[in-house]
Amino acid sequence: MIGPGDVSQARPAAPAPRPSSGTDLEQRIARFTSGFVGRGGYRTPTDGERQAFTKAFAHLLDGDTEAARAGLAEIDFTLRTVTDAAGGRRYAEVADGASESGHTARGWGRVYVDLDRPVRWSVQVPHPVADARTELLGVRVLRGAPGGVLVLAGAHRDAGEGGAADVAHREDSVFHGVVEELVRRKLPGVQLHGFADESFRGRDAVVSTGAGDSALADAERLTAALRRDDLDVCTAYSARCKLAGRENEQGRTAADRRSGFLHVELNKTLRGDDEGLDRAAAAITTLTDRWSRR
Repeated sequence: MIGPGDVSQARPAAPAPRPSSGTDLEQRIARFTSGFVGRGGYRTPTDGERQAFTKAFAHLLDGDTEAARAGLAEIDFTLRTVTDAAGGRRYAEVADGASESGHTARGWGRVYVDLDRPVRWSVQVPHPVADARTELLGVRVLRGAPGGVLVLAGAHRDAGEGGAADVAHREDSVFHGVVEELVRRKLPGVQLHGFADESFRGRDAVVSTGAGDSALADAERLTAALRRDDLDVCTAYSARCKLAGRENEQGRTAADRRSGFLHVELNKTLRGDDEGLDRAAAAITTLTDRWSRR
């Protein structure tokens, strides 16, 4: 077993695969999120359900596949191996057992964990579809460097009553439980968001360290990479910016643990086509590639 202070050897064992010659992971996630709507499709997990999911996820990170599978089965989640056709990398997919391709009424999301390299970092997508195409960007970031974990929310941010599905601002979600476990292990993460062009005219991106400052050097590196691609970046870690994500709950958790966390906002134009997604992913990969070699 790997303790919380030692992730250098953490290498999840591959679940018994359900054979596949390769799956386009981006298409798989696009199918999963295609049914997300602004009303309905989310139920807040009980404390017991959230803790069971997080415990099973911790077993997966520790390489105890059977314990992970058994724990997930108790809350009707499955663990399978997915081989991404783009590059051939294998990922453990944690998904709702009720539906392989679509969302469910629970809306607790999915997690993808690199099985071929030790886990080193995460990319988090709290508002798929609502922040259009961030779910696709998340896949491209995951593919960009080894050792990644993709944490994907399972419903539109407006799906739950009283903002319950807005997982970036909640502590009672499966999404938050997973990120909390990654933070406990001191694994750095980047969280992806999107904004309408008119919300911050003239800006392509906002880079923030959220509620903390442990990732200041990483924020500067990411800003430099975005600016090398002629993108206009507001640096919330050193200037006053809209959309700085100071109230983000995962960022607050990372700040409390002195763990690296970046909150990245991208405008709609940049997210609007594949070229823009590739530009954003390439810039973020300059960071995740560095994280993967720690």
